[in-house]
Amino acid sequence: MRPLTEDELRSAFVNASADELRLVTLPHDFVLTDWDHLDFLAWRDPRTRGRGYLVAEIDGEPAGIVLRGAEGSSHARAALCNLCHTMQPADQVTMYTARKAGEAGVHGDSVGTYICADLSCHENVRLAPPLAPNEVRASVDMKIDGTRRRTEAFVGRVLETAGVRR
Repeated sequence: MRPLTEDELRSAFVNASADELRLVTLPHDFVLTDWDHLDFLAWRDPRTRGRGYLVAEIDGEPAGIVLRGAEGSSHARAALCNLCHTMQPADQVTMYTARKAGEAGVHGDSVGTYICADLSCHENVRLAPPLAPNEVRASVDMKIDGTRRRTEAFVGRVLETAGVRR
């Protein structure tokens, strides 16, 4: 990702009202962000339970969405994150929804998917087990690329009916 200032980051949110934008709490280490190694930026709001944020580059421009995590827990033992395709204990994967951008969001339309509860997908795909003798590094690179593509597609679904496509 290209480096973003705080103002650029706040103005990137496509499904947030002016009141919601004032409530956005940036990551505590935002000024130390290593942008060269990010495919997207995602974090949980430390002040608001269940709220998260995800910013990806869509057509070269930052597009951010406000996420709302579901309350409750699953009876399943394990669950798969739909962004990073990491299998985790069920309590570490949450259904996140995002209100659609534009008129669709005003009317209550939203999209949702299962995502790592702590929004750590970017790091999870990089925590690769040691390579086996016949394994190549490309498999990890493919996981990273797939996570980026799926994240951009999810953000794109939030934008698609709004005519906000950047």
